[in-house]
Amino acid sequence: MTSPRPTTTLWRPTGPKELALVRELNWRAWPPRLPEQPIFYPVLNEDYAVRIARDWNVKYDGAGFVTRFEVESDFVSRYPVQRAGGETILELWVPAEELDEFNAYIVGAIQVVHEFR
Repeated sequence: MTSPRPTTTLWRPTGPKELALVRELNWRAWPPRLPEQPIFYPVLNEDYAVRIARDWNVKYDGAGFVTRFEVESDFVSRYPVQRAGGETILELWVPAEELDEFNAYIVGAIQVVHEFR
């Protein structure tokens, strides 16, 4: 599915539990955050997502996945880029209460592009 509007590519490192919930949502949305997760944070580059999935998710969840998805650029521009470390460690911080609206602007399917075990 393509959008007549420009899109921005985002990545999300995730563990097996969150990925199972994305699958249940037909690869079209992210599940609601848990009470201890006030922010949904997709990242702006694949390399950073790979590092989190490989080095953190595998250690704590036994597996890590990198997903890629598109969001309408006009919508996603409301979230300022957050620098969470070095120059390439860039994230968007989406408040949990805005995730349903964020999901409505995802264009196409969420895709798994890397898997680590």
